[in-house]
Amino acid sequence: MIKAVVGANWGDEGKGKITDMLAKEADIIVRFQGGANAGHTIVNNYGKFALHTLPSGVFYSHTTSVIGNGVALNIPVLIKELNEIVSKGVPAPKIKISDRAQMVMPYHILFDQYEEERLGGKSFGSTKSGIAPFYSDKYAKIGFQVNELFDDEHLKEKLKSVCETKNILLEHLYHKPQLNPDEIYAELMEYKKMVEPYVCDTSAFLWNAIQEGKEILLEGQLGSLKDPDHGIYPMVTSSSTLAGYGAVGAGVPPYEIKKIVTVCKAYSSAVGAGAFVSEIFGDEADELRRRGGDGGEFGATTGRPRRMGWFDCVASRYGCRMQGTTDVAFTVLDVLGYLDEIPVCTAYEVDGKEIHDFPNTSILEKAKPVLKTLPGWKCDIRGIKKYEDLPENCRNYIEFVEKEIGFPITMISNGPGRDDIIYRNK
Repeated sequence: MIKAVVGANWGDEGKGKITDMLAKEADIIVRFQGGANAGHTIVNNYGKFALHTLPSGVFYSHTTSVIGNGVALNIPVLIKELNEIVSKGVPAPKIKISDRAQMVMPYHILFDQYEEERLGGKSFGSTKSGIAPFYSDKYAKIGFQVNELFDDEHLKEKLKSVCETKNILLEHLYHKPQLNPDEIYAELMEYKKMVEPYVCDTSAFLWNAIQEGKEILLEGQLGSLKDPDHGIYPMVTSSSTLAGYGAVGAGVPPYEIKKIVTVCKAYSSAVGAGAFVSEIFGDEADELRRRGGDGGEFGATTGRPRRMGWFDCVASRYGCRMQGTTDVAFTVLDVLGYLDEIPVCTAYEVDGKEIHDFPNTSILEKAKPVLKTLPGWKCDIRGIKKYEDLPENCRNYIEFVEKEIGFPITMISNGPGRDDIIYRNK
């Protein structure tokens, strides 16, 4: 059976923890999209980790971690991450890398930096990890798949041709130094040595695993609102963040994805630019940011302070619908224990009208939040294991959100650790 773990909002919902937790029962964990531009923070018996490419289930010795064909694979980042976790006492994980995965090339990172620099104040708030240039090349059919590392003559010829195109942009648009195909080839040969032990046909491996009845977990990156089709375009990522894309990015049949766990935060946060209706500012935002997550709300990849907001029922309902949610995992609920009252955004006001459906970006830019205030529970809920043991106002908050979004909240995270979880049978 295949389960997907995906985000309902802007990313940073706590998917890493939920994947790490569900991986206990899984045989295989697959990253199916995105690159090293977003991070998943995990706290377990080995310590605290920020993973960027490795699936969040690498900490269990019984699992195999798969980097699917849909991933933007930054090879040195992956290998560095692998060495880091092993150096901290984690048993060397079993890893398989799709021979069809495409590589983030050294120049993708340069182009990402140059473009953000060129745009100045109109930039997209990129993490400068090379993701947009990578996907541009992928769809312009001038990207490099991992298998091309093993075809020497073809690789040299293609590099020469691609560098010719890139050098025109570097010279005339960015006024930066030109690329040398021989230097890039030498770098790619280093990449080849790094990944050679792990490369295989991962879709065949997953197909066989399905036939054998293995438990497979698909791990998504970012959330619904960062999807290039269904998100807050153009302030989105460059790969689909939806569970539906899991079938494509992992190379598995769509009908095998039986369970879609959509992770939702008990409040909102976002990294990067774009419309964010329930956003809060000043001291109120600083306080929530400082208390949030484990060690505060700062991007796992960039260290940037996240933008903060109250829970947004409109965005979350839409995010869960787009994912095809079967279960909602509600995270960082413990953070809200300091508040006397907790505002929740239940609708948007646009041009004097109230709307409940998440609109396209041009309308979204004009939206103002319609807030309803719920009483807080004013205590620490960490350590509680049973739903009925939560304070009444805390249960009321969960049930209010569940009714508003229309999808069942079956898991509640009340702390950063692997075991800080309450299961709720619906």
